[in-house]
Amino acid sequence: MTELERHPAVSGSGAVAGPDGLLRCPWASGAADYLLYHDREWGRPVVSVDGLYERLTLEAFQSGLSWLTILRKREAFREAFADFDPAQVAVFDDQDVARLMAETGIVRNRAKIDAAIGNARVIAEWGNGFAELIRSYAQPDRPRPQRVADVPAVTPESTALSKALKKKGIRFFGPTTAYAMMQATGLVDDHLADCSVPKHDH
Repeated sequence: MTELERHPAVSGSGAVAGPDGLLRCPWASGAADYLLYHDREWGRPVVSVDGLYERLTLEAFQSGLSWLTILRKREAFREAFADFDPAQVAVFDDQDVARLMAETGIVRNRAKIDAAIGNARVIAEWGNGFAELIRSYAQPDRPRPQRVADVPAVTPESTALSKALKKKGIRFFGPTTAYAMMQATGLVDDHLADCSVPKHDH
């Protein structure tokens, strides 16, 4: 699910004032972790292969869970998955899978763990072409939404990106997950129109 849709209580809302008086997307007020993520990361361009692999993996693990859960486990994920270096994760074996399934700091879902390792193998072989393909879906000229209710869960672009990556062998990456990653990595700017976070170059 998209960041904004993960907070149904704010659906339909515009930007709201935070503790410092600045207007922000309403979901950012849900917890301190959300506020920091909103201000420092969400919607900012990510261009590195490692960074995009991390976002792809975390979005896949989030499916069915709160994004706050993933944010709070992020450092444990990074340690467990070799700082999301695809070349390192690509050589994980059965012992690594057993280690990950025993790691209480992450989400222990065997299908998602297997997908994360399989995706790393695809990306390690693909190289920078992985990042280039994802960044080719950037939509820098799309206007910011006015309200949470204006933000889609799926778009033609996210559907196309999902299909393109699946064709390469990427798993656990449907159109909704693809759109959430597009938001998180600045391919689209879904900060609300009145949000104080400045627009960034794509």
